[in-house]
Amino acid sequence: MRHHGSPPDQGARRPLLRAALGVLALAVLALPFTVAWQYDTFRRTVAQQAPAPGADARGGAMGSGAAVPAGGAPAVLAYHDIGPAGRSRYTVAPERFDAQLRALDAAGYRTLSTREFTDFLRTGRSPGPRSVYLTFDDGTHGLWVHADPILARHRMKAAAYLITGQVDTHRPYYLSWHEVERMAESGRWDFQAHTHLSHDRAAVDAAGHERSAFTNRIWLAEEGRVETRDEYLRRVAADLDRSVRDLTAHGLPEPRLFAYPFSERLDDSNLGPRGAGMLRSLLRERFTAALTNNARRPLPAGPRAAAAGLVQRLEVTRDTTPAALLRELARRAPVAPSDADRPLAHPEHWEVAGDAERAGPGALTGEGPHPRGTDHVSAAYRPVATADWTTYRVRATADGLHGTTNGVGITVRSGSEHPVAVSVGRNTASLTTRGPGGTGERRSCRLDPADRHEVTVSVSPERVRVSVDGEPCVTVRADGRRAAEGAGGFVLGVRNSGTDEQWPRFTSLTVQ
Repeated sequence: MRHHGSPPDQGARRPLLRAALGVLALAVLALPFTVAWQYDTFRRTVAQQAPAPGADARGGAMGSGAAVPAGGAPAVLAYHDIGPAGRSRYTVAPERFDAQLRALDAAGYRTLSTREFTDFLRTGRSPGPRSVYLTFDDGTHGLWVHADPILARHRMKAAAYLITGQVDTHRPYYLSWHEVERMAESGRWDFQAHTHLSHDRAAVDAAGHERSAFTNRIWLAEEGRVETRDEYLRRVAADLDRSVRDLTAHGLPEPRLFAYPFSERLDDSNLGPRGAGMLRSLLRERFTAALTNNARRPLPAGPRAAAAGLVQRLEVTRDTTPAALLRELARRAPVAPSDADRPLAHPEHWEVAGDAERAGPGALTGEGPHPRGTDHVSAAYRPVATADWTTYRVRATADGLHGTTNGVGITVRSGSEHPVAVSVGRNTASLTTRGPGGTGERRSCRLDPADRHEVTVSVSPERVRVSVDGEPCVTVRADGRRAAEGAGGFVLGVRNSGTDEQWPRFTSLTVQ
């Protein structure tokens, strides 16, 4: 008879011992599989980063940083993916990306966080003589694997614009949330909005033509119709709100900026003016500004972009060499009217529009060639660099004016919502205004007939004043409009609608 508290006999202990040994054996056998499963899960959620390219990797000529002028407004670069060469044109090779950052560093550029960039948009205070805001659309896996180690090498910052509904999907193409968290913890990255699941193309009519689902009302096949405007706005608002919730749910700050999917222009969508305005309102309610690579108006970072809520970016592709990047930044760097040194002597500073593009700015000065198949040539002077001009004076001399078949034009406040076009012929000069809704007015004055006239157009936030041959001609006032709404540089044009081969020309041009 056993007493309470006495140990069991040996026979009773054997089954317990065998059971314990069995459990231990199973645990030992399972250990490698458990470790392997955990490692595989970790590998799939936080991939191993690739080392930054070797220090001698060039990826193209760097160019001279001294050639890049210092400007008060940041440049905004738009990247997509960083990865091995041979992929899409939107995938920049790590060696090329490394060389681009070294070129920016050598040119004296400092990278900005989103907070620093939006502070500039809000206050207008310059973050420094040379600054750049690096943005990456879509949230691809290459940002963690390739871009992050290169940013770390150069001690630079960037912002990733996530399609939040794609994070953790289609691995390894998109980032995982664990990788996003690691990137945020590094202090090099912040994360902004690029829709939840509206970065897609969808049918917009019964024929199946596809366009951006974010900037278009889509075709409802089951109902045989296009979304109503209210249905579209509800869908887009829900998507935007979900993208914001996705980011904050993972411990990230609420996004301040939004990047348009595909950078499609609203004036090319099926929303119509009213629908486009309502979409802009949805975005302005949620974000400081939106970013695009393809705007109808050139809106670099600055007062005009802040007023419009839209910022133009410079897109970087696999073919963008460091030298080309610096040249483009120099071309876009803001300039003051006093920096416009002999504009007609620098054809590289002009952008010719329309069918006359092949003619080049030489058509403005009579050097040619003149275009075939059109009777008009116009060219904008450094349209991005002059986008925030509000006060300046253009003085030009036009020659070769005869009859009513030809003339010259000077458009000021170009690219704004309130451009003013001045036309000068042999006998008359006229001024035409245009507002956002297409409304405007036309005024004119008679001139002493002559083949040559000297024209002065003075621009200020309050008025545009035109003088010809030293005599006042016409004036138009701003009627209380904010200065930023009428900011913009100038465009020159020449017109020859008659049978005469002689085109008018500008023989001199100064800007103050």
